[in-house]
Amino acid sequence: MNGVEAVSRLVVFGDACGSGTLGMAAKKRMRDALYGAFGEAYGSVGVELGRIHQEDRGDGILTALDPGTPPTLMVGRWLETLYQCLREHNWSSADRLRLRVGMSLGPVLDDGRGLVGRAVDLACRLCDSPTAKQIMVDAPGADLLLVVTDWLYANVVAEGGRYVEPEHYRSARVRSKETDETAWFHIPRLSAPPVPRLSEPSEPGGTARHKTGGGPTLGDGPPPPGPGPADGPRLPEPGPGGGPRSAGPAPGERPRSSGAGRTINAQGDMQYFEGNVIHGGFTGFSKGSDRSQRSDRSDDSERSERSERSERSDGPERPDRTTGTESGDGA
Repeated sequence: MNGVEAVSRLVVFGDACGSGTLGMAAKKRMRDALYGAFGEAYGSVGVELGRIHQEDRGDGILTALDPGTPPTLMVGRWLETLYQCLREHNWSSADRLRLRVGMSLGPVLDDGRGLVGRAVDLACRLCDSPTAKQIMVDAPGADLLLVVTDWLYANVVAEGGRYVEPEHYRSARVRSKETDETAWFHIPRLSAPPVPRLSEPSEPGGTARHKTGGGPTLGDGPPPPGPGPADGPRLPEPGPGGGPRSAGPAPGERPRSSGAGRTINAQGDMQYFEGNVIHGGFTGFSKGSDRSQRSDRSDDSERSERSERSERSDGPERPDRTTGTESGDGA
């Protein structure tokens, strides 16, 4: 067989959580319950087991469905039936069965040994991704987690339908081997799965990807560091008129306090602050117009002149050093 004979199929991979801790007898009971739940779920959407390709994966099952199977049924009635089967089993059995299920759609080839195709790889990697496993750890009461590709969510889940709940899915990036995909996660009966906040990966070459802002998405964290010595010296910020700003405060500007609190003086009527994050001991903002500050400086100058005139008027009188001889009649 070759790639020309590949057919687009919906691929489903289900894997049991925590099966590695089970003994032999418990594993057999787990597998019986697994196959029973999957068989009943496929029967609920009219899929006969003889018309699907199914492979045993030990603690999981890999399935490629007939191309005529509507994907909407799989993310709706099929998922609901599987959930109810697990719920019923876990209610009556001491051996709890919890499942992660990955689902993708794409060309699949049966080469006589098994299923081949990127859709197969993707369904398995979404199911076994660290994100999927962490969600089940963080949701200990959940019996079932569904992970679908971004394409399936946008073209099937988002359209809605009976038992389909697109508003209760959440997306996350999945990176595993060659896989780098956006996936959508859903736990039946939960408003949203506890998707972990994973850190952003490094850029090629090991340089961390900087983010700016204050949110949990891209834009989180402090701004990237400014240029260091290797980037050359910093140029002084321009002052009024385009010249370099002096190290001291500008004329009319209040000096910053050296205490724990600091003051920012916003001059001019067109100053505005929007979307700023301020760190430190700021106690507030003061805004003054240029007119009021010029008036303050004029008042200071006037008071200084009055003081000088007062000092001159209050001082001791100077003696008149000019001498002369009165003129008179000669003898």
